[in-house]
Amino acid sequence: MEGTREVLSGVSARWWHTLPDGRIQCDLCPRDCKLHDGQRAACFVRANRGGQMILTTYGRSSGFCIDPIEKKPLNHFYPGSSVLSFGTAGCNLACKFCQNWDISKSREMDTLMDEASPQAIAQAAKRYGAQSVAFTYNDPVIFAEYAMDTADACHALGIHSVAVTAGFMHLDPAREFYAKMDAANIDLKAFTDHFYFKLCGGHLQPVLDLIAMVHHETDCWIELTTLLIPGLNDSDAELKQLAAWCFKELGPDVPLHFSAFHPDFKMLDRPATPPATLQRARRIALDAGLHFVYTGNVHDRAGESTYCPGCGKAVIERDWYEILGYSLDETGHCKHCGTRIAGRFGHFGHPFGARRMPIRIAAM
Repeated sequence: MEGTREVLSGVSARWWHTLPDGRIQCDLCPRDCKLHDGQRAACFVRANRGGQMILTTYGRSSGFCIDPIEKKPLNHFYPGSSVLSFGTAGCNLACKFCQNWDISKSREMDTLMDEASPQAIAQAAKRYGAQSVAFTYNDPVIFAEYAMDTADACHALGIHSVAVTAGFMHLDPAREFYAKMDAANIDLKAFTDHFYFKLCGGHLQPVLDLIAMVHHETDCWIELTTLLIPGLNDSDAELKQLAAWCFKELGPDVPLHFSAFHPDFKMLDRPATPPATLQRARRIALDAGLHFVYTGNVHDRAGESTYCPGCGKAVIERDWYEILGYSLDETGHCKHCGTRIAGRFGHFGHPFGARRMPIRIAAM
C-alpha cells in the first residue's frame, strides 16, 4: 500500500487491531486508544470508520516552508543546508506549554488548506534545492503513513527525510518508521514521569525506550531537545540525571539542545527561560561528559557553536541560524586536529542562512 495511497480526506491506516467487543485499538502509540465506530483517537486524526482505522489527514498540510536545517534543530546533519518543512494537525500528547498549539491542538480539519501527495512534496524539495524534507510543526508519529510514503518518494530523488517528534510511539511501529528516517530531533521534555503525566498527558519511559532503540538499532542520526521551563524541569538534580542517562545510554556524541520556553497555550503564568538557565544546563551536561551541548531560542554564540572534542577549537561557528565559520572537511573531520566529529556531513558550500521561505505545492 505504501507509495500508492491517494490523497483523500481519509485513507486506511496501519497498526491497529479489532477487539472482542467490536471496537478497534490503535497500536501506534502508548495511548492505545480503543474506538467505537465513528470515534476519533486522542490525536484526533486517526478514526474508526466502519471498523477500519483511517488516517484523516493523509495528503493534507498546515503549510510548507523552506527552513535552515539548524531550525529543527539539527546541528550535525548537513549543516548549512535547507529543509522543506511541513506538518498536518493534531498530536498524541497534550502539552500545556505547546509552542505550536494552534496546529498540534487543532480540531478544525478545514485549517489544512494545502494538499500534496508524497511525490509532489519530494519534487518540490528538489525544485527548491532543499537537501531534506522535515515532518514537523505537529508530531509525525500521528501521520506516520503519510510521512513514511513521503520519505520513500524523497529517497527516490536523493532527498533526505527528517522527523521532529516527541518520540511517544510504540517500538514495533517505530522500528518501521525510523527505518525510513535519515535524521530525527526527539524531544526529551523532562526527566521525571510526574512532568510527563501532569503536563503532557504521557509517560517518560516509552520516550527513553524509543530514543535508545533508534540510536542503537537504526541508522537514523538523532539529536535531542529539552525545553527548559522555569521551576518545572530545570533543577540541577534533574539536569544531572538527564545528562547522565544520555551519557550512559547513548554515549558522548549525541547532541543535546536546551531551548528556552516562552509563555504560551495553557502556561501563560510562567516566565520565559532566562539565558543563564540554559547556560547552566549546558555546563552541567558538558561536565557529565557530553561533547555537543547547545542552547536555543536565545542569542548565545558560544552555546550555538560546535567545538571539536579533540582540540577544543570551534569547528562550526553559529549566530542563531547563520553559520559564520566552518572548519570541517567533507567527511566531518576537524581541520585543526583531524578528530572526526559525530554526525552527517558533506560538501559545505554557501549556507542557506536564517531565512524562512513559505511555499505552495500543487496537489498531484
